[in-house]
Amino acid sequence: MKHIETTLVLCTLFITPILSQDEVNAEEIGNHFEGDMILNPEQLMAVKEESRNVLIASKYKWPHNTVRYRIDIEKFDPSQIEYIRKAMDTIESVSCIKFVEAGQMAKKYVNIVFEKPGCYAIVGYQAKPQRLNLTPARVGFKCFRIGTIIHELLHALGFVHQQSAADRDKYVKILWKNIEPERKHNFKKYKYSEVSDFNVKYDYGSVMHYPEKSFSKNGEPTILPKEPNVTIGQRVKLSEGDILKLNRLYKCKKKSSG
Repeated sequence: MKHIETTLVLCTLFITPILSQDEVNAEEIGNHFEGDMILNPEQLMAVKEESRNVLIASKYKWPHNTVRYRIDIEKFDPSQIEYIRKAMDTIESVSCIKFVEAGQMAKKYVNIVFEKPGCYAIVGYQAKPQRLNLTPARVGFKCFRIGTIIHELLHALGFVHQQSAADRDKYVKILWKNIEPERKHNFKKYKYSEVSDFNVKYDYGSVMHYPEKSFSKNGEPTILPKEPNVTIGQRVKLSEGDILKLNRLYKCKKKSSG
């Protein structure tokens, strides 16, 4: 939150524009890599060395395209649990990914919990229990927008953010002057050798794209699309590009949202 600045000499009040909580992207609340991605030590080292290919290494894909999960039923009400499962069903319906509730003896699963404010997830398969955090909210809002839950599940499946693509400067302009200084690292690009776009064109409509005012220090846009009349940062559904990438990453037979 920005502080209110005053000057007694001019007797004028200057207020830095502040977004309401409903306007703030819930994925930005946590102080994680690119806002909502938790990396393991190997991944963090790769980032420091600017060798981010480890983020999409094959060992971070879920074996047999099956994601085992647990939901902390003490932290979420029935409507929220139903919405989490609805997001899983959505991914299953357009891919070969299967979400299976983890049994008592399971040791490798996504643990869907509320521990700290924000929506965030550990990236890719970790071969041990791994967090996916959702702050409880009314269904349809904040961490419980259907697209936000899908976004975090895609992180768990190994996806990174669209606007960090190596070719992003062809499609968007980053307005560095509007970004919170301590958050500028979140806008670094990956190299062509570091991540794969799976031969899918830059996707403004991806559920993995930052909104236009992500990490803004003044309420002004931080990402400006170069193509007119496009919207970025939707959290409503998987785009056709998201579906295509998911199916190519996990070598599924072709599916679509249609």
